Amino acid sequence: MGKSKVLVVGGTGYIGRRIVKASLEQGHETYVLQRPDIGLETEKVQMLLSFKKLGAHLVEGSFSNHQSLVDAVKLVDVVICIMSGVHFRSHNLMLQLKLIEAIKDAGNVKRFLPSEFGMDPALMGHALEPGRVTFDEKMTIRKTIEDANIPFTYISANCFAAYFAGNLSQMGTLFPPRDKVVLYGDGNVKVVYMDEDDVATYTIKTIDDPRTLNKTIYIRPPENILTQRELIEKWEKIIGKQLEKSTISEQDFLSSMKGLDLASQVGVGHFYHIFYEGCLANFEIGDGEEASKLYPEVQYTRMDEFLKLYA
Repeated sequence: MGKSKVLVVGGTGYIGRRIVKASLEQGHETYVLQRPDIGLETEKVQMLLSFKKLGAHLVEGSFSNHQSLVDAVKLVDVVICIMSGVHFRSHNLMLQLKLIEAIKDAGNVKRFLPSEFGMDPALMGHALEPGRVTFDEKMTIRKTIEDANIPFTYISANCFAAYFAGNLSQMGTLFPPRDKVVLYGDGNVKVVYMDEDDVATYTIKTIDDPRTLNKTIYIRPPENILTQRELIEKWEKIIGKQLEKSTISEQDFLSSMKGLDLASQVGVGHFYHIFYEGCLANFEIGDGEEASKLYPEVQYTRMDEFLKLYA
């Protein structure tokens, strides 16, 4: 068996561009969907052309043209979709229903990886409004995939380091504080922080692996399961200075949601589940698999190494 051919939908996005590169680096013939609604976004056009230079194929297709999606899907064995599901960018998860219809009609796809890459939505049935829409929509997509008997792998990649580690998990900034830092509660809840390039590497490793067929894969390598306090300690060690710490209680944190715009309310809800409930690491992996155990050869980025970039 040769390596699967891969179609990446959403290849110019934050995680998508990394998936394209990882697919090429791991020797897969890689296609990137080129959508007409890219319009005049020169950065995305230049990114697509840079993928071509690296050896990827661009294939035209539109969510408003079913046959174009079917034709694109027929070129490959594996489809990976990375639509944005965060409210401060664009929130397009339900567009995937059109892609699933195309996969059904094409009939040739050996594996579909839908747009997941965060918390496991199957464990978030209790999530707070308004942020629960992300999990509800992901579960609708899962049900549609499974009802259609499309082979799948779901990737739970936890907290992207650039959004959650580089800022010591502070909201509203992406840089680490050098003087004062806010702890969520006692700061001792376990969180999982992942370098985004590593997420892409692990994701591509799953696509031809029979062990990951119709499974949820948790990217939860042991050395990246850290409390917020442990993350802060790593930064303090790097800069040789103790930060002044204050705490915000669960009640005060939830109260801070009042009067915020929708995107900010969603963010507060998700932060609550991560940093107060501990939803990323407060369960045993049952029917799923853990990526770093499946692929011990991947030298994943530890967070002290990641934080050194910011010093």
